[in-house]
Amino acid sequence: MSKYLLEVGVEELPYKFIPMAISQLENGFKNFLESNKVKFDNIKVMATPRRLAVLVEGLSTTQPDVEKVVKGPIAKVAFDENNNLTKAGEGFAKKNGVNPQDLYVEDNYVYAKILIKGKNTKELLQENVPTIFSKLQGPHFMRWGNNDVKFSRPIRWVLSILDNEEVKIRIIDKDSSNITNGHRFSKQNIVINNPDEYVDKLKDACVIVDQEERKERILELTKKEADKLNAITKISDDLLEEVTFLCEYPVAVVCNFDEAFLTIPQEVAVTVMETHQRYFALYTKDGKLTNKFITITNYVGNEFENIKAGNLRVIKARLDDAVFFFNEDTKRPLESYVENLKGMTFQKGMGSVYDKTQRIVKLSEKISSELGINKPSIKRTAELCKADLATNLVFEFTELQGFIGADYARVSGESSEVAEGIKEHYFPLNADSETAQSIEGQVVGIADKIDTICAVFVSGKKPTGSSDPLGVRRAALGIIKTILEHNLKLDVSKLIDETLALLPMKGDVKKDVEEFFVQRLIIFLNNDYSKNALEACSTTNPCKDFCDYLERVKAISAGVDEKLVENANRVLRILKDEVSSEIKPELFVLDAEKELYKTINSITFNGDYKKYLNDLTEINPVVTKFFDDVLVMDKDEKIKNNRLALLKSLKNKYIILTDFSRM
Repeated sequence: MSKYLLEVGVEELPYKFIPMAISQLENGFKNFLESNKVKFDNIKVMATPRRLAVLVEGLSTTQPDVEKVVKGPIAKVAFDENNNLTKAGEGFAKKNGVNPQDLYVEDNYVYAKILIKGKNTKELLQENVPTIFSKLQGPHFMRWGNNDVKFSRPIRWVLSILDNEEVKIRIIDKDSSNITNGHRFSKQNIVINNPDEYVDKLKDACVIVDQEERKERILELTKKEADKLNAITKISDDLLEEVTFLCEYPVAVVCNFDEAFLTIPQEVAVTVMETHQRYFALYTKDGKLTNKFITITNYVGNEFENIKAGNLRVIKARLDDAVFFFNEDTKRPLESYVENLKGMTFQKGMGSVYDKTQRIVKLSEKISSELGINKPSIKRTAELCKADLATNLVFEFTELQGFIGADYARVSGESSEVAEGIKEHYFPLNADSETAQSIEGQVVGIADKIDTICAVFVSGKKPTGSSDPLGVRRAALGIIKTILEHNLKLDVSKLIDETLALLPMKGDVKKDVEEFFVQRLIIFLNNDYSKNALEACSTTNPCKDFCDYLERVKAISAGVDEKLVENANRVLRILKDEVSSEIKPELFVLDAEKELYKTINSITFNGDYKKYLNDLTEINPVVTKFFDDVLVMDKDEKIKNNRLALLKSLKNKYIILTDFSRM
């Protein structure tokens, strides 16, 4: 078995493109090898800002030979009356490269078996690798030099080796060789004799080409430096990935800034460090931010003073701005910024952010009423929830909306409940983050998000494909997660009506909004429950009660008796048309009717769907006996209608749980 190595050296790639390229290259090579029936054990894609590398292990040296049966002309056309080949028969044999004696007849047609020799893997690589690379896609691709093919950055070298020999290819404008280059400030023109020595030779040239190894090194170095200071880090996965793809040889350097900057809100300092500068903030063991941070530098050497000085200059300038904005903003109470929201447009046709805030206040009151909650702090949170959007600090650090509002609320003397609610009403910030823990954050957050969703739908901008105006998918998921995690008994269908009534523009979009919520609900729960159960339970509008829907899904997902499904579907098939609901016991003729009537009346739902499913399962013998003994469509119209009414009563018991026709 062989190993193939491809490395494409480039100018520094945008870090966001690198994970995309890794995925595309892995899929591209996998599809190429599988479609050509070339066996392989593993495909590993490695990447740094200056190189994309693919290592294929356990690669077979050739394609397998393939025997192919080719259908030719009708036998009487291929052979004459003396059973000799005609011109048509000879042409068929010649075209397919087979001996005329090897032709055979089956079902009055001539056939030939052709052996197609498999191509050499080296030849296949030469034909396909440039195509795989040319199909890479990403943002901001452009032409470089005089080339017609677009790519993210100019290509500087190409390395292509199969075992111990070069595989000559050309990618865009560069011919391949067996030479690569190390870190910009280390060894260059490194000869790679075979794929096995690639990783180690690059490591000797200060390049850790495997991104997973590089990521582990970053974590290890960071922890080592933090431990020296008796500190800890809180590194998000997104930040770690970004830093990993910004360097080839990570080195951790500890820097610090003036402790005076710790007087501004912690979130501001952390945002400056992490989001703007890609630093790792350091905290005390109890979680308090320190004035020290770690920067990961792509550096070869042991002289760090210039690095520290440069990073200090940058962060000081950013923090100076933050301090100035903070001091200016806090000269006024947070409440005073609400009026400024009148000059900020929410979206076209939907008024200003001030108008949106007033709608949030009204919706929060309605939600509180439905939940049976009477807390003035909820209304106050709604009134102030968007005020920080008019402050200088949020204008500079948009990603801190809510967090700044919470700090300014505390400075302004608002209660801790209001401050926490202002921060949390934006939660969850993404698919994996936590939901609001305070009732203020939950209620105001739901009001804010439902207003945004309905406004987008009424404006005719509902999400399609990759387009998602104002992040309504995330907003819907936020509402769903908040309701389910905190078991809020909230009628979202009713809330949609109330929200649409408050919007300045009108549109008949309620059904679309409900369907949108149901789709997001099913997607959200899809990993934990069967799609069959999720869709079966969705036919009775889940928007009436997400929590009730989830309980029904849980019961169904645990397993449903086949006989129950069969009986329920039989009832549903019989009751295709609308029938009377009035049951007259005096019209019962057979014992099976009377027994079913008695059994149906004995079943009641007390909120426990698991028990209710068990109750429906236990009556299967009674239902089965009814169908065995009773002819529903009796000649007597009164008896027939009475039996249909009896089955309708049974149907009503079934549909409390789910739509069994979808099971």
